[in-house]
Amino acid sequence: MKEPEPPVKEPEPPLRADFKDENPGDQARNAADTALQTRDHGGKPFAIVDKIAAKVYVFDVEGRLVAAAPALLGIAIGDHIAPGVGNMDLAKIPLRDRTTPAGRFEAALGKNYHGKQILWVDYDSALSMHPVINTVPSERRPHRLATPTPLDNRISFGCINLPIPFFKDVIAQVFKDSGGVVYILPELLSGEARAVLKSPVPKGRSTAGR
Repeated sequence: MKEPEPPVKEPEPPLRADFKDENPGDQARNAADTALQTRDHGGKPFAIVDKIAAKVYVFDVEGRLVAAAPALLGIAIGDHIAPGVGNMDLAKIPLRDRTTPAGRFEAALGKNYHGKQILWVDYDSALSMHPVINTVPSERRPHRLATPTPLDNRISFGCINLPIPFFKDVIAQVFKDSGGVVYILPELLSGEARAVLKSPVPKGRSTAGR
């Protein structure tokens, strides 16, 4: 008698990031899913920065959303880092180069030259996440974070400004042990923007947060 065929095992469904009650755009959702499915995050916590929506999503190592928050970003539209920008005085950075660059970054907690805790996204180019600053009141950075749309969230020299409680309670806690990975999604649709995600980012020497 012929042995019965073993039952066909259904393939496991692909891993999906758990955004909980958030409703991200397709680009953010696909980036989070891909990080999990390819294990690109290396078993570390990770963050997705959606520049178009001006929002940051932070995930634990299993791809479960810890929290999300609005963000302030570089005033210039673009996905590049200008060579040597980490060495420049802030006032001397051309407006066109005040971008929040796209790419994949190994991030770690540290301090800026004022001794304030920040998350270094790319130390050499002085790119970081940090609590929102208000050193120039006319920029109204806290107010911009509180508005319901991303239309006024472009104001920084390139760094990612976050609500103070979000940085303290989420970023500083999630990344405190082993750091993590930050994915900054491109906002341009050109081939140049896509190439940024696949190529080394130009390096400079870090001076301060922006």
